[in-house]
Amino acid sequence: MAKLQANQAPQTQSQPAAPEGGWGWVVVGALFVSSALVFGIIRSMGVFFVEFVQYFGESAQAVSWITSIGVAMQQCVSPVGTALCKAYGARPVVMAGGCLSALGFILASQATCVTHLYLTMGVISGSGWALVFTPMVASVMQYFTRQRSLAMALGFTGVGLSSFAFSPLFQLLVEMYAWRGALLILGGLSLNMLAPGESALSCASIFHRAYSYLELSLLFQRPFLTYSLAITFFNCGYFVPYVHLVAHSRHEGFSQYQAAFVISATGVTDILGRVVSGWASDLGRLRLPHMLVLWTGLLGLFLLLLPLGSLGGSYLGLLTVSLAYGFCAGAMTPLVFAVVPEIVGMERMLGALGLLQMIESLGGLLGAPLSGLLKDLTGSYTASFLVAGGFLLLGTMVTATLPHFFSCTDPCHLQRHAGNHNNKQQNQQSPESGLMTNSISEKLNHIDTIPYSKPQLDRNSLQVEPEVYMPLNHSRTDDATTKC
Repeated sequence: MAKLQANQAPQTQSQPAAPEGGWGWVVVGALFVSSALVFGIIRSMGVFFVEFVQYFGESAQAVSWITSIGVAMQQCVSPVGTALCKAYGARPVVMAGGCLSALGFILASQATCVTHLYLTMGVISGSGWALVFTPMVASVMQYFTRQRSLAMALGFTGVGLSSFAFSPLFQLLVEMYAWRGALLILGGLSLNMLAPGESALSCASIFHRAYSYLELSLLFQRPFLTYSLAITFFNCGYFVPYVHLVAHSRHEGFSQYQAAFVISATGVTDILGRVVSGWASDLGRLRLPHMLVLWTGLLGLFLLLLPLGSLGGSYLGLLTVSLAYGFCAGAMTPLVFAVVPEIVGMERMLGALGLLQMIESLGGLLGAPLSGLLKDLTGSYTASFLVAGGFLLLGTMVTATLPHFFSCTDPCHLQRHAGNHNNKQQNQQSPESGLMTNSISEKLNHIDTIPYSKPQLDRNSLQVEPEVYMPLNHSRTDDATTKC
């Protein structure tokens, strides 16, 4: 009995595994809606970029700060979102974020200068996006382990779908109601972020690290800092096409709807790229960091080719390169978050997501304005896209410096294998280890048998037959089993 209790003790202390689906697919649907409303709007802000430049008479660099501040706030405020998620749960945090996002667009519709747009669309709406996005990502990741990459990819397909639909929709709204009316409608659309907050489960019970809500100790770990630096370089170039691609298309002589359709087309391939990336990652043929380097390297190359696509006024060439860029951009995004648990572990994943987005916000803040400055200096967007592609390739090279990157085996598996190898060496070095092992095995074999006496009454005298030994796994069907 003591042996059976010893075998059962570790099972009761082990952490429950992720359910691999179930209600988790409902949370994936909530991530689909929230990601569509957050990044779909961010990617389609290029339609308003042209209107703001013409209405306020500002430079491309000055107007680029609107989107950059919004992206930076979405990432910089993420640690606050993770701390609130741990303290109060995901539901109220997501719903508060939806209210802030809507409030920012409603106030922006009354702006009289670009500075007002910095504060409303940038600071207020960007803070709301931070409270919506990170808790939803964490809620999905707690439901999946083996299918985590696929679940994240399906949840993020909302970004591609909204990018396809929002660009021509925003262009239509601007023509019908001007940019002020369009922003007012955008505020009402952002209120739909409250619905995912009602369906997402609280993640505070899973990530209850009371000693540190923000997980600031991760800032002293080299793998996490290396990965954060790589993602920061990615961020410097990732959002540049979504801010300037519409303006670049207009600059090349294409119509308003042709320019808006380029962003919509990238949204279609973006969806396909996310699904393919999630499916390929769950196959396990390549490690997640290797997959991330593959897609980011291709993304940087296609961004370098983007100015060449429109040479000679070829709309088909521009559209082809944009489709390839959208596919790689969609394939990269789920892996950025899926790699985090491999670096810091699941128990610190929520805090790591917040800190990662806070650090990478520097890239999102400076990337688009730097591209706008290059356009103002050179008169075209060619240099902007070339520098953005260079940032992506630089981030790819930094990712390759992660510990165990060139290993084809999971680092956790390597540690377990090394631990087993050390134990074997210790046993071989001890001359008495073989004797101890044999004596222990003999004792265990003796414990596995229990003296069992089967009383049989003799008609002439009441005598009990000698004891016999029966293994524990032997089936007993008579009344003598109760004696054991």
